[in-house]
Amino acid sequence: MQNAPLSAPKPGEGALLWTVKIFSGVLILLILILHFLVNHYWAPNGLLSHAEVVAYYQNYPIVPIMEGFFLIFVVAHSLLGVRSIALDLRPAPRVLRGLDVVLLVIGLIAIGYGIWLLIRVTAWGG
Repeated sequence: MQNAPLSAPKPGEGALLWTVKIFSGVLILLILILHFLVNHYWAPNGLLSHAEVVAYYQNYPIVPIMEGFFLIFVVAHSLLGVRSIALDLRPAPRVLRGLDVVLLVIGLIAIGYGIWLLIRVTAWGG
């Protein structure tokens, strides 16, 4: 058997995007564990109602910040995964550039909406 690397960038992916994809996957796992600890283990009464979530976010500002980073890492990782799947189809460079623009716009809209929603939920009732 050959000593193939465990993971390596695909042709057309580039080392930077590959590194972001790998690190975002690790960060998602770490923040997911932290999310469960903060929101379900340490939070009073475990599962929270909407009003309790708002109060929790207002009393502990690190929680919505953590949720914002969680959102950013999940969106980046998922869209880089979609791009990686598209690379398996070996698209023409022009198609790949168009896909990059579409994925970037989708990512910015999703992150923008998620951050706006976090801010609105945190400010609700305040």
